[in-house]
Amino acid sequence: MKNHAEFDILGRVGRISPFESATRVSICANYRRQEREGGEWIDDPHWNEVVVFNKRTRDFIANHVGPGDLVIARGKLRQSKFTDSATGEERYSTDLIVLDFGQLAKKQPEDN
Repeated sequence: MKNHAEFDILGRVGRISPFESATRVSICANYRRQEREGGEWIDDPHWNEVVVFNKRTRDFIANHVGPGDLVIARGKLRQSKFTDSATGEERYSTDLIVLDFGQLAKKQPEDN
């Protein structure tokens, strides 16, 4: 039996932060939901930051992807434990590690 924890995000790029061995990309997935009062449909954006380690994928992002582009990112979840240097407390974080990344559309001028 295979055990796994995976993610699949389809959304628009917010920020791209390249580092020496990884690139972080924030992606906004926009959900629609109905308000409790009045029943009006509204946007409900959720931001996620993914981490890309693969050099080829990082190069593709650096050369072809920009804020506002529609992308899909798939990968695995990894939980980390670390000690907060300011407080000395143990902290936990969950990283979204990209295994597959694709650009679906460039930002259009009307997408401002």
